[in-house]
Amino acid sequence: MERLLIVGTGDIARRALPTLAARYDALALVRTAALAPAGVRLAVGDLDRPETLAPLAGAADVVLHLAPPDESRDGDARTRNLIAALAGARMVPRRFVYLSTSGVYGDCAGARVDESHPVSPATPRAARRADAERAVTEWGAAAGVETVVLRVPGIYAADRLPLERLRRGTPALRAEDDVYTNHVHADDLAAICVRVLERDAPPGVYNASDDSELKMGDWLDLVADRCGRARPPRVSRVEAERALPPLLLSFMRESRRLVNRRLKETLGIRLRYPTVFEGVPHGAVAPA
Repeated sequence: MERLLIVGTGDIARRALPTLAARYDALALVRTAALAPAGVRLAVGDLDRPETLAPLAGAADVVLHLAPPDESRDGDARTRNLIAALAGARMVPRRFVYLSTSGVYGDCAGARVDESHPVSPATPRAARRADAERAVTEWGAAAGVETVVLRVPGIYAADRLPLERLRRGTPALRAEDDVYTNHVHADDLAAICVRVLERDAPPGVYNASDDSELKMGDWLDLVADRCGRARPPRVSRVEAERALPPLLLSFMRESRRLVNRRLKETLGIRLRYPTVFEGVPHGAVAPA
């Protein structure tokens, strides 16, 4: 049985764990044992403290790296610290899977974007992910490690919907100013993570997105309708620039439609929720 190291034990890891624990001798890196998921062995360490990562050297045949970068830094020191720890062993992992973001493409003016599109991150958040991608792929090429990069758009599920935004009545852009946004259901993303760890899954970069082609305001309208909330008001881009916080505006400045043909044709992925219309449940309940 191959040894799997899971780095980042959040929602996606926990959704994938029932399958992964049955297929691999799974080891999870956690900062404290209190964060440990069930069904796996633990390695206590901190990606921000490279001296704590030494026990990871030689500990895994395959790696699933789901941990986000440190938002207070330029670049992704966490990924580079992890790679340095793994590279210190005589035997490096066979495969390394990194969960990135589709934000590395930057604004594409609504164009359809496949994995050959140039990377042009427009925000510090996306630039950190692009830095991690470079670190992973350069190390893989130098050390003979198969690398997989999953470029992930907005993740949603019944318990991962923008209900708080709807409760606040935060405006969306009017149709003529609106941007295309992309999505993937959390269960489908977990299944994709399982698939790309398999020996016959070709390494490389994949857009881990569903088939939806939807503008952001229409996405919010769908969620509002399904959970019995009022649809958000629509405003012009000029009004949005004056009224909305910078982080939210950053998402409203980028428009692209991800092409997932490689995901389906090369990996054979069959999405459980092909679009958000299948994935957003009727009767979702907003938090109190």
